[in-house]
Amino acid sequence: MIAYLDSSVLLRLVLGEPGPLREWPEVEQGVSSALTEVECLRTLDRLVLRGALAVEDAAERRAAIYALLEAVELVELGAGVLARAAQPFPVPLGTLDAIHLATALLWRERGERALAFATHDAALGLAARASGFEVVGAG
Repeated sequence: MIAYLDSSVLLRLVLGEPGPLREWPEVEQGVSSALTEVECLRTLDRLVLRGALAVEDAAERRAAIYALLEAVELVELGAGVLARAAQPFPVPLGTLDAIHLATALLWRERGERALAFATHDAALGLAARASGFEVVGAG
């Protein structure tokens, strides 16, 4: 399976949170926005600042994020992605979620293989489903 991976999927894996993506072993190729790196690293920094994650643990998890991202096709935040994210979607979305969905839509429009949308965010999953994606991970 080729899957668009939002940051929630990678963070659950790296942080060892309950309910990681059940379909993870089936993901042969990952696609994500360059935004995912920023979101993941900012989350780790917030956890350290809140005292929920030790600095040493954060360093290990940063390395794990970088390792995962090395294996993923990252789509840059270009003018096309931003213009698509500014357009209406079938359900309300915040800015970052709109960028994720726009990235997946544009990747799919390039006419490559089928793309599933992997997220643990229910609202983003609903928007992806309403945009014609097979959604995995969102309840």
